[in-house]
Amino acid sequence: MKKHKISLSEREGLLSILLLSLMMMLPAWLSAQTVKSPDGNLSVTFSLNDKGTPVYQVDYKGKTVINPSTLGIELAEENSLMDKFRINKTTTSTFDEKWQPVWGEEKEIRNHYNELFVEMEKPSNGRYMNLRFRVYNDGVGFRYEFPQQKYLPYFVVKAEHTQFAMTGDHKAWWIPGDYDTQEYDYTESKLSEIRGLFKDAVCSNASQTIFSPTGVQTSLQMKTKDGIYLNIHEAALVDYSCMHLNLDDKSLIFESQLTPDAQGNMAHMQTPCHTPWRTIMVVDDARKILASRLILNLNEPCKYTDTSWIKPVKYIGVWWEMIGGGKQWSYTNDLPSVRLGVTDYSKCKPHGQHPANTQNVKKYIDFAAKNGFSQVLVEGWNIGWEDWFGHSKDYVFDFQTPYPDFDLKGLNDYAHSKGVRLMMHHETSASIRNYERHLEAAYNLMNKYGYNSVKSGYVGNIIPRGEHHYGQWLNNHYLYCVTEAAKHHIMVNAHEATRPTGLCRTYPNLIGNESARGTEYESFAGNKAFHTTVLPFTRLQGGPMDYTPGILEGDMNKIDPNKHHHINSTLARQLALYVTMYSPLQMAADIPENYEKYADAFQFIKDVAIDWDESRYLEAEPGQYITVARKAKGTGNWFVGCTVGETAHLSNLKLDFLTPGKKYVATIYADGKDASYKANQQSYVITKRVVTNKSVLKLKAGAGGGYAISIFEK
Repeated sequence: MKKHKISLSEREGLLSILLLSLMMMLPAWLSAQTVKSPDGNLSVTFSLNDKGTPVYQVDYKGKTVINPSTLGIELAEENSLMDKFRINKTTTSTFDEKWQPVWGEEKEIRNHYNELFVEMEKPSNGRYMNLRFRVYNDGVGFRYEFPQQKYLPYFVVKAEHTQFAMTGDHKAWWIPGDYDTQEYDYTESKLSEIRGLFKDAVCSNASQTIFSPTGVQTSLQMKTKDGIYLNIHEAALVDYSCMHLNLDDKSLIFESQLTPDAQGNMAHMQTPCHTPWRTIMVVDDARKILASRLILNLNEPCKYTDTSWIKPVKYIGVWWEMIGGGKQWSYTNDLPSVRLGVTDYSKCKPHGQHPANTQNVKKYIDFAAKNGFSQVLVEGWNIGWEDWFGHSKDYVFDFQTPYPDFDLKGLNDYAHSKGVRLMMHHETSASIRNYERHLEAAYNLMNKYGYNSVKSGYVGNIIPRGEHHYGQWLNNHYLYCVTEAAKHHIMVNAHEATRPTGLCRTYPNLIGNESARGTEYESFAGNKAFHTTVLPFTRLQGGPMDYTPGILEGDMNKIDPNKHHHINSTLARQLALYVTMYSPLQMAADIPENYEKYADAFQFIKDVAIDWDESRYLEAEPGQYITVARKAKGTGNWFVGCTVGETAHLSNLKLDFLTPGKKYVATIYADGKDASYKANQQSYVITKRVVTNKSVLKLKAGAGGGYAISIFEK
C-alpha cells in the first residue's frame, strides 16, 4: 500500500484542530476537582459538564458507587440555578475534632473529614450558588449554599434536582414516598421491582399523600451485588422541606423530591442561606452503617450552654390500655361535639372506659416508683377527645384543662412524693395554629406542676389545610416547639413529625421522635417480623425513636377480647429492643399486670441502661439480624441485644469487649428451643453464668426472635 506523505500545511491544519479540541475540553477539565476521605478509600469528584451543569461522582476503593450525577435548583421563575455556571474558586480543607454528646450511644464522637468548597457564578444574571462537600471515611455530605447577593435576595424553590445515579439494580429496603406519613412496613426488593410492588406496600393512614409509583423515603438502605452498603438520607433539616427520592427505574437514577407547601412550592428562601446536607453512606460492612455518626457530625454543635436539665427517661404509661386494650381517650359518650370553654363536662355521664383517671394513674405511679421508672405518661387526661379526629377541627384542645376524673395537681403531688414525674401528652390533631396559640400557656402549666417532658402528636391532615407534615412550614413549627420548650427546661418527644436528621445534636432536648411504624401497629395488623432489623439502618440513622417496646404478653386477645392475633415478636426479642433500638427515651409499654406476670423477664427492662459510654456492633445484616453490645454510662456493666428477621439465627458471640482480667455475671434472656414469632412466642429461657473477655456464647434466636444479656461486674 502506498503511504501518503503529510504536507506541512496539512500538519499545521491537524495541529490547529487538535489545539481547538483541547481548548474546548479545557474548561471542563480544569473544573474537575477530587476530594478524598481521610483514609483515602472514598472520593468525590466534582466538575461542570459542557452545559455548565454541576456534576459529582463517588468512588469507593477504586469502584464507582455513584455514577456521574447532576445537581441544581429549579426556581419558580425562569432564571433557574441549573446550568451555565462557571467556577470562580475552589478551596479544600481538613477538619478533625472530638465532641461529647449530651446523651448518646457513646460518650465521645470524632468528627473528621476533608472538605471541598466550590464557588460558582452564573454570568448571565450575576447570581451565585456554592457547593460544599464533606468526605468522611464512611460517607459523604454535600449541600447547596447561597451567599447574600444583589440579584438573588429572595427566591422560591420549585424543585431541587439532586441526582443519585446508581451503578446497578441494587437490593433496597424501602417504604413508599409520602408527604404525610412514614408509618409503612418496609419492603425488600431490587430497585427495578419497586414499581411492581408499590401498590401492595401502601397501607391506609390517618393522613397520607403519595407522589409517585417509584417514590421512596429516606433513609434508604441499599446493598450492591458486590457487597457495598449504600445509604441515602439528609442531615440538619432546618427551614426547608423534607427530601424524598423519586426513582427513574429505567436509568436507575434517584432524584430528590421535596415536600410541597399548600401552593405547590418547595421552599421560600432568603439569602444568605443553605439547604440541608444530602448524605450518602458508603461502607463494605453493614455494622459500619450502624456505627456511623455522619448525620450527627453534619449538624451544628449544641446551642444550649446549660444542658444539666436534659436527662434520659425510662417510663411507663397509661397507653397500651387504649392502643391495645380498646379503652378510650375520651371521657363521655354524651357529646357528639365539644366547644372548649363552653361544654360543661360536669353535667356529662362518664362512659367508664377512661383509663386516665386519678385512681388508675396512681396505680401506675406506684408501679413506676417500685420498679425504678422515672416517669409515667398519661394520654387522654385533657378535655376535647370526644371529637378530636377526622373533622379538620381548628380549636380542638387547650392542653390545660383536665377531665373531671383527673386530679392534675393531686396526681403530680403524689408522683413527686414517690420520686416520679408525670409525662405530659399534647396531641395536636394536626391543628398547628391551635397548638401554637396555646403553647406558652401549656409549657407554663408543665412548669407549674413539675413536668419536664412532653409527648406531642400530629395525627391527621394538617391545619392550615393543604400543608403537609414534612413541608418547610411544618419543619419550622417542630423546631419552634423544641426551642420554646428549652426555655422552659422541657424535653420533647414528637410523634408523626418529620423523620429526624440529627438535630438532636444541636437541640438535645429533642429526646425522641416516632416518625415510623412503632409497637402500636402490633395491636393493629402487626409489623413484619424483620421490621426491627431494618429500622436501625433507616429511620434511626437520623435520631432515636420512641419505639415503645416491652410487650411481654403478645396474645392481644388477653387485653382485648375483640382481637384475635399475636404480635409478630417473641418475648425475648421485646427485651432485646431496649439495646438494638437505641433511644434515650425508653418506654416499658405493657400494662403493669403483665410485667408482674413475667416478673423474671421484666427484670431485664428494669436493669437495662438508657445512656451509654460505648457501643459495639457485633453482627449486622439489614433484614436479617442485628446484635449490639453497649456499656452503661459511668459503669463497667454491659448489655447485649439481638433482633432477628424471618430466619432463625445462631450467634457465636465473642465477649472480647469486656475488660481483660475481670469476671462478670451474665444473665441471658433467650428464646426457648421452639420459639418464633409464629408460635411459642412466650417461650423463653433465663440462664446465668460467669464470663470473661475470653468467653464465647453460642446463642440461637428464633424467627422474629432475639435475646438479651445483662453483664454485671462481679
